[in-house]
Amino acid sequence: MGATVLGIIGCGNISDAYLKGGARSQLVRVKSVADLRPEAAEAQAAAYGVQAVPIEALLADPEIEIVINLTVPLAHGEVSRRIIAAGKHAYSEKPLAGDFADGKRLMDAATAAGLLVGCAPDTFLGAAHQACRHALDSGAIGAVVGGAATVMSHGMEHWHPNPEFFFKRGGGPVLDMAVYYVTALVNLLGPVGEVTAIASTATPTRTVSSEPNRGQVITVEVPTTVNGILRFASGANIALSASWDVWKHRRLPFELYGTEGSLLVPDPNFFGGEPMATQRDGAWAPIAIADRPFGIPNRVTRTGANVADYRMLGVLDMACAIRAGRPHRASGAMALHVLEILEAFATASREGRHVRMTTSCERPAALGTGSDESVFG
Repeated sequence: MGATVLGIIGCGNISDAYLKGGARSQLVRVKSVADLRPEAAEAQAAAYGVQAVPIEALLADPEIEIVINLTVPLAHGEVSRRIIAAGKHAYSEKPLAGDFADGKRLMDAATAAGLLVGCAPDTFLGAAHQACRHALDSGAIGAVVGGAATVMSHGMEHWHPNPEFFFKRGGGPVLDMAVYYVTALVNLLGPVGEVTAIASTATPTRTVSSEPNRGQVITVEVPTTVNGILRFASGANIALSASWDVWKHRRLPFELYGTEGSLLVPDPNFFGGEPMATQRDGAWAPIAIADRPFGIPNRVTRTGANVADYRMLGVLDMACAIRAGRPHRASGAMALHVLEILEAFATASREGRHVRMTTSCERPAALGTGSDESVFG
């Protein structure tokens, strides 16, 4: 059977990662791209050898089976519903929708239509995070009882070419960055039972220092520092700090504490890195990832870090799942649960209470060992 044909709606900054991922895959083929700004679609089409078409034409194309939604966060729910209404499977950048209610409407529409919804982040499918999953599943540190996750910087206005949406409803460090950590935690530990948090906003405005919008003043509409606690259905108690108000810090991205040892999980914004574990009070030892795909560094970041970046894995797995009639891993059900968790941070802070989750999800199936995308077959 031939490669699954894809379309992409939204040709902003993140579209390069998906177009590169599609170009290196044997499982999928990006046929067309579309954007409200025709010039943006035309530029990406020329750069990657695909077609630039109007959104309506892309949705009407009978050859396209999955449409990737890379629009701004507040448009995710509406655009994905349009994709479902066109009879196509939808895969969205994170978050699933601008809020939980909108995400629920999307999932209801997909269920009624008999179509699938997938959603980033898919970094938990990377070699390092799958190695951590195997370590936990094999009892390497016993039962996880606690942990800490940290994602802190001084915002997006210093590097992103169009950072305003990060500080508007649907943005903020929780929905934009903590989503990687919570998704990774759900993959490792399963669903969350309840959340509590305290949130704050350091300054009412941000001034852009990146090009081409240097000097633009952004009114901040979301909390920019959030400290929360997640109690998982398994009983694990995890602290999470997400902030765009921190110039420097020395906290690790991710630590899990078990009854028999501890685990250091690499940055879940990427697919690789070196996990480490310790048995009780023994020495830290690296966990090998070489026998797993999607861990070799393939990109240098703006800060000079050499990282593994294989965005598109969730789409590849979804394409194979459709063919095989099995559940896909970066699923809409997990993304909806994660969105409810993320939204609960603000609710818990605003109302001064613990917020119980109304959704749940299954942990996605672990990936096996291998060297390439054949692990999805």
